[in-house]
Amino acid sequence: MTVLLPRQTPRRAALRGLLGGGAVTLALPFLDAHLNNNGTALAATGAPLPLRFGTWYWGMGHTPGHAIVEKRETGLGIGFIEETEALKPYESWLNHFSGFNMPLDGRQNYTHFTGWVVNRTGSAPTRQGEIPAPTLDLLVGDVIGKNTRFRTLDVSAAGIARENYSARGTNSRPAAEVDPIRLYARLFGPEFVDPNLAEFKPDPRIMVRKSVLSAVMEDSKAYMQSIGTADAARLDEYFTSVRSVENQLALQLEKPAPKEACLIPEKPVQGELDNIATAREIGIVNETHKVLTKLLLMAVACDQTRIFNMVFTDNFANVRKKGESYTHHLLTHEEVIDPVLGYQPLTYFFNKSCMDGWAHYIGEMAKIKEGDGTLLDNCLVFASSETNYARVHTIDGVPVYLAGKAGGRIKTGYHVVGGGDPITRIGLTVQKIMGVQVEKWGTNSLQTSKAIGEIMV
Repeated sequence: MTVLLPRQTPRRAALRGLLGGGAVTLALPFLDAHLNNNGTALAATGAPLPLRFGTWYWGMGHTPGHAIVEKRETGLGIGFIEETEALKPYESWLNHFSGFNMPLDGRQNYTHFTGWVVNRTGSAPTRQGEIPAPTLDLLVGDVIGKNTRFRTLDVSAAGIARENYSARGTNSRPAAEVDPIRLYARLFGPEFVDPNLAEFKPDPRIMVRKSVLSAVMEDSKAYMQSIGTADAARLDEYFTSVRSVENQLALQLEKPAPKEACLIPEKPVQGELDNIATAREIGIVNETHKVLTKLLLMAVACDQTRIFNMVFTDNFANVRKKGESYTHHLLTHEEVIDPVLGYQPLTYFFNKSCMDGWAHYIGEMAKIKEGDGTLLDNCLVFASSETNYARVHTIDGVPVYLAGKAGGRIKTGYHVVGGGDPITRIGLTVQKIMGVQVEKWGTNSLQTSKAIGEIMV
């Protein structure tokens, strides 16, 4: 295909030649005809189906004594009880982690913030709002997430775009997509290329956008030489994101490989979801989560991304029950403990709603067939909160789940007991399972070189 560009843009014309004449590497297809007899690998090379990594987040932790049976040692059998009963059907895909601590070396616990930052970066913040290192999803993405249309996809059912728990650092925390209709347009709108269609025509608009970014990046090299060290570091972080976008655009100029699991979903309809940005009732959050889940997971199945992040409720749990004025967060501090039940009933309701949402998410992944298994078999999802018992802001014992088989790289069905070890052992284990070349992770007392061997294959 020939694309004619105006004469006054000779740089773009030159880049057009590079785009058209450069070497193109096509991904191997995932259809049954291209898999081995077991449906677990590509027949021609024996290469496994692609791995994906995701995160799932909920705020306010668990209700003590009503979520997971307390155990003293690691072993098979997680021990779901009433708050987590929706997870029971998926036990064979899950691991649960308890009893891991967050030593802060005298640093302040910034409530509902420090917990998630430590869990995902391996380092404790020195001030409110600081994200001292890249989050787990991006560390994994640097290894497995480069050759897709989207380097990462970040979505939130809570309706608060800024509350996204993926970042390179304090100043590079992207907004999450909160609107299902906008997400659909982004994923499956005019720029989406169905990998299962025989015909492929590169979009001229993408060629122009890529050439513009290429020009900007060339200009940036000279500009970086003219500024101070601090500004250069900040701009380098920004230009890393720009380079990622440029690479993603280049991928859209290649014909995608067929994906048997890729079925374009129906476009969400206008309706109650129109007000999700302001109406944070738990019922709306649940419905929004269901729609966003379908879109996000199908984007993964279509190999538009291999790194995906979902927020169910934010770290301050700014959701409420219809007819109630108190949010989940306020209830954890203000609601009286029922003397008969032994816990806060409304708070428990929200905690259980979060686990019901987590179970739905896992179930949707298990429904998507891929090879001889499911999308869940080829993914690993790190699910966590920012606190253990929200009423007193405890960060030791923060609950963490891993879901998925990671292409056979992980043993599942375990309740892993930390015994007071740093919670960074989980993050280190995740990185090793996903192929990140790392021997130790974390800083100060959080640093560890001890992966959790009980669940590693």
